[in-house]
Amino acid sequence: MTTTEVISKLQLVDGTFTASEASHIISALIKEKINFHKIHRLSIWEGNMHDDTSYDDSRVIQLQKELVDFKEICNEVRLAGKNIKIDGILNIEIID
Repeated sequence: MTTTEVISKLQLVDGTFTASEASHIISALIKEKINFHKIHRLSIWEGNMHDDTSYDDSRVIQLQKELVDFKEICNEVRLAGKNIKIDGILNIEIID
């Protein structure tokens, strides 16, 4: 796979948030990605239920774990009375 230069940078999130706000923002993003992989997996399965969906299966599991881990971090931050800085940039590239 050959990549070219980054053609666009999208500043998705940038700011300092309370633990509750950060939990809401990140949870929504992760849940959206989980949904994407579940729908993609279903689409593959509908085409041929014997096709390999292991990538989507593993991504759903990984994202669910990341969601739990982040919620634990938010709970610790909340108890400490601190905030969370989130800087989320998407680099968009054209690849061959």
